[in-house]
Amino acid sequence: MRILAALLAATLATGAAAQAQSMRLTTASAQEIIAGCAAHSTAKGQSHAIAVYDGGAGPVAFLRMEGNSAGVGQFAMEKARAVALWGFPTSRMEQAIKETPGFKDAPGVVTVAGGVPIFSADGKTFLGAVGVSGEAAADDEACAIAGIEKAGLAAARSRS
Repeated sequence: MRILAALLAATLATGAAAQAQSMRLTTASAQEIIAGCAAHSTAKGQSHAIAVYDGGAGPVAFLRMEGNSAGVGQFAMEKARAVALWGFPTSRMEQAIKETPGFKDAPGVVTVAGGVPIFSADGKTFLGAVGVSGEAAADDEACAIAGIEKAGLAAARSRS
């Protein structure tokens, strides 16, 4: 009976570990996002720097396409980090500053579009963030969303 209980516990633990692993942003997914962003950028005749951060605000993948300075790359990283820290797009941070006293002085706040959250495919689990820089802010944001969607993930939380 103890052996059966131990086997059941081990099976459940393995299943829980696999489920926890599937709810994290993997290196493979980050690379798919980068590839999707780069393809979108190239198709538009644009050039971006792209940073992918996990939900703990740690860098997972980065690409600085030709023609972008180190500063553009750093800005992409700051956008990704801001979203990873706060959990919502940089395009909404300006409004958050207006609505939340003191938010403008909080660490990691970026008010330029191009930082977008990454959610699981069903939109329920926050996985991390993409930061894109190098073109107009709206183009940066569109590039980030294209990369997320190309990887089969969601750029917004599910409302259901």
